[in-house]
Amino acid sequence: MLVSAKEMMQKAAAGHYAVGQFNINNLEWTKAILLTAEECKSPVILGVSEGAGKYMCGFETVAAMVAAMDKSLGITVPVALHLDHGTYEGCYKCIKAGFTSIMFDGSSLEFSDNLAKTTELVHVANQLGLSLEAEVGSIGGEEDGVVGMGECADPNECKTIADLGVTMLAAGIGNIHGVYPENWPGLSFETLSSIKAAVGDMPLVLHGGTGIPDEQVKKAIDMGVAKVNVNTECQLVFRDATRAYVEAGKDKVGKGFDPRKLLAPGFEAIKVKVKEKMELFGSVGKA
Repeated sequence: MLVSAKEMMQKAAAGHYAVGQFNINNLEWTKAILLTAEECKSPVILGVSEGAGKYMCGFETVAAMVAAMDKSLGITVPVALHLDHGTYEGCYKCIKAGFTSIMFDGSSLEFSDNLAKTTELVHVANQLGLSLEAEVGSIGGEEDGVVGMGECADPNECKTIADLGVTMLAAGIGNIHGVYPENWPGLSFETLSSIKAAVGDMPLVLHGGTGIPDEQVKKAIDMGVAKVNVNTECQLVFRDATRAYVEAGKDKVGKGFDPRKLLAPGFEAIKVKVKEKMELFGSVGKA
């Protein structure tokens, strides 16, 4: 059931659990995540980066695939199709394509530019019934060629953006995209506490969910995080399962080379990982 993320974010924030955003990269990713969400009776957000959208032949192709799959699989839980770390131009492309939720990442801009563009997009999203995520501070690591140093967000800037009426706010608290280095100091809960005090009931978003210790994720959710993004972990388990299948020589037996068989172990591995994360986030049974 394709919807905006607004209601699921409000319920998650009020219920002190988080909805998982799981990025999709192809048909297998999408099917695995949707089926797991239905089995777990959990709301879910399908994240699409601009790079992944291009890889899948454009946002219109992605939106059509997700809408058709949602219908054909009989999905009854709330599903938001969400642009992840979108540019200003990318947001409008996804709105036109039929996405139900967008993220404008203006964190690399001067704050005045971030504020102006977010203000405009909030108005557009509200008119169309879409949810909108904004970002303040930066998420460390690299995402679609944009490199962040992981600067913690300024609580006052967070309040200014939140007051625009955005649906949810991604604020840097020391989190990183990709695999975390061994010397990573952990999340800055002091920053998170200050941001929460500034923005009140605004649902907060934790990017870079892969590699953050479970106890830190749970603490962040208790402190106001209502959405956690996961991508790298699904990629890693898909890689490991596919490698094991090939190294065991199963692709050389019968028609084991058929993509439907070759990709099946990775597909199942994603389902296991998504269920594990939904249980961690507390969203199981919350649809």
